[in-house]
Amino acid sequence: MTFDRRTFLMGAAATGALASIAPRSVLAASKADLDALYNQAIVIDTLSFARKWDDEEYAAVERSGYTGIITSLDRSSLKVALDELLAWHRRVDEFGERYMFALKADDYLEAKKTGKLAVMMNFQDTIMLEGDVDNVDVLYEMGARCFQLTYNSRNLVGDGSTERTNAGLSDFGVAVVERMNELGIIVDVSHSGKQTTLDAIHLSKKPIAFTHTMCESLRPNHPRAKEDSALRTLAENGGVAGIAALGYFIGKNPGTDTTIETYVDHIDHAVKLMGIDHVGLSTDFPVRGIKSWATKENWYDPRIKFYKKEYDVQWPAWIPELDEPERFRNLLPVLDRRGYSTGDMEKLLGQNWLRFFRETIG
Repeated sequence: MTFDRRTFLMGAAATGALASIAPRSVLAASKADLDALYNQAIVIDTLSFARKWDDEEYAAVERSGYTGIITSLDRSSLKVALDELLAWHRRVDEFGERYMFALKADDYLEAKKTGKLAVMMNFQDTIMLEGDVDNVDVLYEMGARCFQLTYNSRNLVGDGSTERTNAGLSDFGVAVVERMNELGIIVDVSHSGKQTTLDAIHLSKKPIAFTHTMCESLRPNHPRAKEDSALRTLAENGGVAGIAALGYFIGKNPGTDTTIETYVDHIDHAVKLMGIDHVGLSTDFPVRGIKSWATKENWYDPRIKFYKKEYDVQWPAWIPELDEPERFRNLLPVLDRRGYSTGDMEKLLGQNWLRFFRETIG
């Protein structure tokens, strides 16, 4: 006879063996139980941002139940990057009851306690360093705690995910990783090429992150997806992968063929490869979602001109249950049906990132 995990748990309960298993409800948890779990959990989205941090976006933050995010700042030059950080300093000064800087892991705990949103400053590239490794220090002092080594194309650090070549990290790139390790800045390779990704994992003295990615096995040939071997290697070296909820990243025809179940398929696959301690959640779009403001003309048309064909940008781009601010609350019933324990859900929602942050930024 074949037993699935849920059958095993039910049998174990009957024999009193559940004490040695991560706590969960054996039958499907009630909505009230899952809501209570979500309300007390640390919830971290490791790539989120806003078109404008106005009252409407903050209303979405309140609906989301987020404890914190890693955001994305303009990195087109050092001056622009510094201006972006200064803008956040002003925002926190003006709206201190809403936002706080995430400079260390415990800031997320403080945010949970005080009802604020902890925001980690992040650049999705290193072009703002302008070829000078000392600019890593400048940005760190201003509050930055995460950099992607590359975006999609090549820069002075290494090759990106859509670059024709696959050269890996440059000498300058190695120096940048070393300085980021010394200071306590997260090394992120979500958009990096295959060799750049592996170089960063092996050369970093601290664990690194894929803050927003998906599984290549389930989204073949997409340049932003990570191969099984890279996901395993990341986990073996202590890193964490955030599974992005952007619809066209995880499948074809978001909202019809690609659903919230598809998103959990990617989570399942990553967990099986990496272990439950090395997987987290992310979106790669605003807290309020995409549908509430985007049109084909202002969202899709610019992207098909900017991104290469293999990026497979699609319209509409979102999955309805994941596009609304309550997206990760909506995820819990699906995880429950798949047999995830309450402890495992808490790890995916934020505890894995908290541990990772302690090991990387302190």
